[in-house]
Amino acid sequence: MSATDVLAAERADPVAALPAELSIVVPAFNEAANVGLLVEAVAAALPDIRWEMVFVDDNSPDGTSARVRELAAYDARVRIVQRYGRRGLSSACVEGILASAAPYVAVMDCDLQHDERALAAMFATIRSGDVDLVVGSRYVEGGSVGDWNSRRLAASRLATRMATMLTRTPISDPMSGFFMITRDAFERSLPRLSSVGFKILLDIAASAPAPLRIAEVPYTFRNRQHGESKLDSLVLWEYFQLILDKAFGRVIPVRFMSFALVGIFGLAVHFAILTFCYVALGTAFAVAQTAATVVAITNNFILNNLLTYRDQRLKGPALLRGWLTFNLVCATGAAANVGMADWLFERHTYWVFSAIAGVLVSVVWNYAMSSLFTWRQR
Repeated sequence: MSATDVLAAERADPVAALPAELSIVVPAFNEAANVGLLVEAVAAALPDIRWEMVFVDDNSPDGTSARVRELAAYDARVRIVQRYGRRGLSSACVEGILASAAPYVAVMDCDLQHDERALAAMFATIRSGDVDLVVGSRYVEGGSVGDWNSRRLAASRLATRMATMLTRTPISDPMSGFFMITRDAFERSLPRLSSVGFKILLDIAASAPAPLRIAEVPYTFRNRQHGESKLDSLVLWEYFQLILDKAFGRVIPVRFMSFALVGIFGLAVHFAILTFCYVALGTAFAVAQTAATVVAITNNFILNNLLTYRDQRLKGPALLRGWLTFNLVCATGAAANVGMADWLFERHTYWVFSAIAGVLVSVVWNYAMSSLFTWRQR
């Protein structure tokens, strides 16, 4: 029997027509091969629970949204939120939860690595009313990371220790992407969520205005069967951004901190190129300074596009337009830098303080204007 036939048969079940007790939010990107398998697996795992499944797709090129709509035509429990111009796992989870209706919400991946058979135990635990959050854990007794190599396991445990220090909550697996939460608990955390990166559980736990009542259910992390992993080296940067946001985000926006860090690195690049051209090659200072400026600005543009504005990353022809506007913004910022520093210096301000003030004006200007013109939301 095909997946479509199975779902059509289940649609005839009168229990499925009642309001959902559990909403299952599934962020999905390029997961067309997995969505049907996941729906079948969840249906088999939760025969006595009224559930709905909300897929959130960041406009996958492989037709993930179209595949979910095919399933939804046969099963009203399945829905799709298709996003344009926005990317990111955490923000996808938030939008999916807000688009759901049940009093309890589960979040799980679409790649079948999270064991759907644990959902029943998680639901029974949270429905008791004694906890706000149930975490599917790989690190409690009975849980396992599966076939991870030692390097990945060590990295996960390091990130876990950092997360535990940040949240100060008794979670053995705060990096888990498999959990269940009451809607009330989620809504209490919602105003302070960062929605940065890929660890929404950590974000929720760290954003709760009061400690959450937490339970853990073991599960074994499985290998992906279809598609490609979304994890890459940049998720470490997103994790670092989340840590910064939870530590300092109330005072300084995390995107601004990222922009400033890129700028500091760009300053090092500038002096490296200047030294190489002027000292090593013996070029005229003006030529060396010009080359260093162009390289540093280009370096900052590339890194900001890759890191700071990853969720609004420019591609194709937009890259050239973005680079040109970024150069214009930085040129104006440089003029503001010199103007402010000179104005303060002429009024007998110590030269170091004058220079710092000029740099701060330049950084704030560059950040504000590049956000407005170079990486503006479309």
